[in-house]
Formats: sequence, C-alpha cells, structure tokens
Amino acid sequence: MTAPDMQAVLRSMARSSIRLTIGSRADTVVGASRFGGMPDVPADFTWPVFETATYDDDAVTARPLAFLAQFHCEALAPYDTDGLLPKTGVLSFFYELSSQRWGYDPADRGCARVFWFPEGAALSPVPFPAELPDEYRLPALGITLEPEVTYPAAEDFYASRADRDGDWEPYWEARAALDIEDPPDGRSRLLGWPDVIQNSFFRECELTDRGHYLGGGPVDLSPEDAQAELDATENWQLLFQLGTVTGEDFELMFGDCGRVYFCIRREDLTARRFDRVWLILQCG
Repeated sequence: MTAPDMQAVLRSMARSSIRLTIGSRADTVVGASRFGGMPDVPADFTWPVFETATYDDDAVTARPLAFLAQFHCEALAPYDTDGLLPKTGVLSFFYELSSQRWGYDPADRGCARVFWFPEGAALSPVPFPAELPDEYRLPALGITLEPEVTYPAAEDFYASRADRDGDWEPYWEARAALDIEDPPDGRSRLLGWPDVIQNSFFRECELTDRGHYLGGGPVDLSPEDAQAELDATENWQLLFQLGTVTGEDFELMFGDCGRVYFCIRREDLTARRFDRVWLILQCG
C-alpha cells in the first residue's frame, strides 16, 4: 500500500469522541454529569453487586460495585457528532473496585454495569450501601467535555487486516504525515477509538463474551467464532474509557497506571442494551 493510500485509509477510520477532563467542581444538580459522589437513580433502583473474592479477601461474596460516573445525555449530544448515544436521559457507570477484574474471563461478567435512565425517570441521589468500603465511595468531581477526533492505535488498525503480522512502518509514516499526536497518559473519553496500553482488545470482548477464557494461551475457535474475532474491531465500540483520576487527597488508579474500558457491540448500543457491556482493564 502506498503512503497516500495508507493515509486515506487512516483518515477513513477516524471516529469522533468526547474527551473528558475530570477534577473541576462537581455539579450537584440531579442528573448532571459528574465523577463519583452518590448516583442519581430511580426509586426502584437496586444497587448492583458482583460475587467475587478480592486481592485482600479470599471469600467469594456479593460485593457492591463502586459508582464511577454519570453523564447527562443531553449535554453530550452536541459532542456526539455520530449520534451514537441516547440524546436524553442519564448514563451511569459502575465497577467492582476491590477485585478490579480484567475482562479476559467469562466469569468477569457483571463486574461492570451500565444503566441508562431515560428522560422522564424521577431521579434522586441514593446513599452508598453499608457494605461498600469507604475507599470505594468516590468523591464527587466535575467533568469538562471537549470534542476530539480519534484514530486507531496500530494494534487496532491491524487487528482485522490480512497483513496484521506484516510491516507496520507504513502505518506510523501515515500517522506522522497526518500529524496525529500520541494520546497523553491517563486520558479519559467517551466513544472514539481506545488508547490501548497493551494490545487491541475488541477481540477479547467478542471471544470472552462468547464464553472463551483468554488467560491461558491459545484457544480453539469454531469457524463462526474465528470470523467474529476478525470482525470484532468493526462490531465493537468503545463506550467509556477511564484513566487515573486524582483529586485533593484522592487517587483512583487501575493496576499500574492503567485504564478501564467499557465496550459494547454497535448493535447493542443502537438498541440501548447497556446491560451487554464488557469491561477490559489494561495497565503497563
């Protein structure tokens, strides 16, 4: 592939995203976008739990998920130029922090949850469950939104291509020619391409969601699963990427300076089936 052709391909793969800067003063209005604090939920909301052991406790028990963030969809709409997200309502994200599951085991299903509360739902703050440790009751912080165009990392670019084991130099030359900058560490975003740390992980989402354990080396795939793996980069969408968050006397870090990625199939996002998200954790 010639350099101009590679540049054209890379441009065609651009995805809009919403860059998130976390750390300003939190908006306390019910349903407003913010990190942490108490979530705004309907009266019949049941706080999600995940049965797991932790790094400090071998007992497998139901543990409340930590509330990470909520987003006011109407405020997101001007930045969501591809129209992927709901235009109204509130999206809320939860994750079990005491175990910090990585997402390569089918048993990780449920360690992360996303809820969409449509417009018209009467929301109010709900107290933290008594079983949720204080360290996972995250402080309320504000979120600033900015539009941003993203391009696939090399790992995602080659993940579904026949030449994925070939020469990657043309990709880097095209990226330089288009003045695409490397993302800063710790960036958080909604939508767009993920800032991968280790490898392209949409195939992990697809295969693990199909019941394959990916923590023990190569797996035997049926022809259907093998094709689904190849198509995963096109079929899956980053929903929310969260890096290290710091505040006054506070830091939330995933592994060693890592990130968590809430991912969803495009068809499920269109159908608003947010119960089908899959979470991946990567760190250095």
